[in-house]
Amino acid sequence: MKGGSFNGLRGKQFLLALIILICTTIVFWAWERTPFVTTVLPQENQLEIKLSPADVTEKKNTYVEEKFSHAHVVREQGFDALPSSSEITSSNEETRRDEDLTRFPMEEKGCNYAKGKWVADSRRPLYSSFGCKQWLSEMWACRLTQRTDFSYEGFRWQPENCEMPEFKGSLFLKRMQGRTLAFVGDSLGRQQFQSLMCMITGGKESPEVEDIGWKYGLVKARGAVRPDGWAYRFLSTNTTILYYWSASLCELEPLNISNPATEYAMHLDRPATFLRQYLHRFDVLVLNTGHHWNRGKLKANRWVMYVGGVPNNNRALAGIGSAKNFTVYSVVKWLDTQLPKHPKLKAFFRTISPRHFVNGDWNSGGSCDNTTPLAGGNQVLQDKSSDPDAEGAVEGTRVKLLDITALSQLRDECHISRYSIKATPGMQDCLHWCLPGVPDTWNEIIFAQL
Repeated sequence: MKGGSFNGLRGKQFLLALIILICTTIVFWAWERTPFVTTVLPQENQLEIKLSPADVTEKKNTYVEEKFSHAHVVREQGFDALPSSSEITSSNEETRRDEDLTRFPMEEKGCNYAKGKWVADSRRPLYSSFGCKQWLSEMWACRLTQRTDFSYEGFRWQPENCEMPEFKGSLFLKRMQGRTLAFVGDSLGRQQFQSLMCMITGGKESPEVEDIGWKYGLVKARGAVRPDGWAYRFLSTNTTILYYWSASLCELEPLNISNPATEYAMHLDRPATFLRQYLHRFDVLVLNTGHHWNRGKLKANRWVMYVGGVPNNNRALAGIGSAKNFTVYSVVKWLDTQLPKHPKLKAFFRTISPRHFVNGDWNSGGSCDNTTPLAGGNQVLQDKSSDPDAEGAVEGTRVKLLDITALSQLRDECHISRYSIKATPGMQDCLHWCLPGVPDTWNEIIFAQL
């Protein structure tokens, strides 16, 4: 009897010890999964401790963007749109909790495509001017001229702090499926348009491209040398690439429509009618202006500056440079007000394309005879744009700067120069570029940002 009681007591003690052991194990397990700072402090305070207000302001578009499906909200609305600290904890079970915030990486600096260097590339050019006759004007196809040195074609632009993807026409069309890219600007904008058409097609004729200029009113008027622009649709992806000539980006209004020699009101505070009329059809817009802003061009075109619907009487705008800057700021401001109405539209303002005349201008014996690539250096080190007017105009707006000035400044050997189709002597063209050439790089930068 005594033995049975003793054995029963030992059994109860064993059971009690087992229960205590299990409870102790559970407590330690819970301790390991919930650190003291997590149980004592609210999650919001945890975020305050780990990230100071300065960090919050500084760290936009960071590691959290890559971890959450609504990262685009962060880019659009700023750091305040980040998920709460509780969401961070629940979404990062696969990572160590002590790394969630304490090892929050610094923001990766946005890519400055204008800062970098030119490097030799045996895969260049991206197309042949011999084959791109369907899109490329003969006067810009330097291999059709008497020029014999084409070493300038063998270089590509490499930004300093980012990789630029290799341009492929098929990939470009895929990214732009069902979309429209519009260039609006002067003849340098036309060069960029023709360059892109050659790049997409590889410089080969394509029956799969439809001329739809008539849908944008781009038809050749009676007596005109050419239409005001062109629009082509790639049937395979329903992608449209168009160009509209607007050298000043201003609305031009004939003062006497019945007089063929009438002057035109050049409304500095109104965007070109084409922009206002067709903006809703565009998905990507690239604007440029600059080289037509001189007295000779205004007089030849019979343009008279207007502001507020009347001839300009503001002395501050009397200078051509001031008038140009006023127009650029006006157009960008107008475009910025339109972008919320067209949330899918990406708008770019391209900086001015540099001229390389030496010992005179285009009409006074100026020339650009250098054929040695990168004779003045191959690298852009500055962070600021070499076109401060354009840079200032887009600052604080949703319009992006397509900064090509400094990188193009290094390529003085790439101009048309003295070469022409008929090899006749005359004035040199140190403004427009040989194609293939520098404008291809401008399009590669656009491609990288799509």
